[in-house]
Amino acid sequence: MIRYFRTFLVAAETSSFSAAGARLALTQSAVSTQIRRLEEDLGCTLFERAGKSVALSQEGRKLLPEAMRFVALYESMKGRAHCASDTTPLELGAVSTVQATLLPGAMKRFRAGFPKTHVNIVPGTSTQLLTQVDARELDVAVLIKPRLGIPQELKWVPLMRERFVGIAPAGSPRDLKAVLAAMPFIRYNRHSMGGQLVDRYLRRHRLWVEEGMELDEPAVILRMVDEGLGCAIIPAALVPLQAARHVVEIPLPGEPMFREIGVLVRQSALKRASMAALIDALVVETAHAT
Repeated sequence: MIRYFRTFLVAAETSSFSAAGARLALTQSAVSTQIRRLEEDLGCTLFERAGKSVALSQEGRKLLPEAMRFVALYESMKGRAHCASDTTPLELGAVSTVQATLLPGAMKRFRAGFPKTHVNIVPGTSTQLLTQVDARELDVAVLIKPRLGIPQELKWVPLMRERFVGIAPAGSPRDLKAVLAAMPFIRYNRHSMGGQLVDRYLRRHRLWVEEGMELDEPAVILRMVDEGLGCAIIPAALVPLQAARHVVEIPLPGEPMFREIGVLVRQSALKRASMAALIDALVVETAHAT
């Protein structure tokens, strides 16, 4: 509820829900919803609406000083309660490849400074995680960079560029077109951003494939190829390609293909010491892993 009072104060100062949204990194609709819920809870009308402009109602003007004192009191209490070790829980999303490789080491580094901070780790595809960060369901997520750009209220912190490679069972020809014609294609799931990159590559080079299966985890795709079940195109930096004894790398025609992995975080969340420490841990761990 405290965030609704903050929104009320900013809307009162700007006399505009859209301007308040811009300052608070919210949509105009989100501001309107928060004000409406606050009005319902208080049982009064805080603003008079007239088209796109708003003005404090008589009740709103009466409650404004009390709202200012309430928010100031809360901030004062929060400041006194703050300690060096931030224990406020973090909601962290991560694609499966990152969870299996970078995340354990990054969490070990993070725990050195924040041993008591609870971190809830949420799995998902990059598209799902982007939506959850944008909807404030997650504080931060490690995912593949979106094609259509980053919303203004979010910050992108790049971690690495991961090259795609062709892979096939040992003894396969070293020509991608010949490999695709000879065996089933194990596809990187097209609902994921990485899978969409592979799909666009195949279309751009007019490469026909015989669909074998479709998976969302590159490391599992590698194991399928290692068992001789087909060929694939996967991002290779974070999978144990060298340890797959029965797999050979197949050159990809054309320009090298990469996916960019990074951290997507709300600008407002960066003010938290624990959030900054978590992102720093991910950056350092990525540098050591690659």
